[in-house]
Amino acid sequence: MRFMDIKKSLTAKDMAFCGLFAALIGVGAFLKISIPVEPFPMHFTLQLFFVLLAGFILGNKKGALCVCIYLGVGLVGIPVFAAGGGPAYVIRPTFGFLLGFVLAAYVTGSLSSVKGKGNVRWNVFAAFLGMMMYYGIGMIYFYVISNFIISKSVTWHIVFINCFLITVAGDFILCILAAALAHRLRAFDRWI
Repeated sequence: MRFMDIKKSLTAKDMAFCGLFAALIGVGAFLKISIPVEPFPMHFTLQLFFVLLAGFILGNKKGALCVCIYLGVGLVGIPVFAAGGGPAYVIRPTFGFLLGFVLAAYVTGSLSSVKGKGNVRWNVFAAFLGMMMYYGIGMIYFYVISNFIISKSVTWHIVFINCFLITVAGDFILCILAAALAHRLRAFDRWI
């Protein structure tokens, strides 16, 4: 489906929910714990929780679309990212994690629709796979930008420790919470 097809199929309710989740992802950026590691500080935020919830509630395409809206707002200069905003944010090594949110929402939304909306264990699995896509893109981007763009020598060992091991346990808890909340929110399916 092309972008124009998605645009034509969005209802006012869809646009409102996309805007709501884009705003929630932005709020999640400010609910953070900064981790002072070298060569770049990392942040544990609640953004992943809202990204996964968007995938569960809005589905794959609309969930990914609301993350793209969030990224667009941040890249035009509104400081909605964990460390600010603006077009220069693209060369920050941690920007790959923001790009990973798009795939995380898409994968989570796609997988959660496979076995229906009532299977919490399947939804935890869907959220886990979405989280792993998020980490994969983020870690590769971090390595490439650090080593080839800003010339900071970073090994895969450092990337694995700083960008994965430090935050993965907390993010897995967010996966479980997002799956459980999505299950509860689907009781109100007639409004969503």
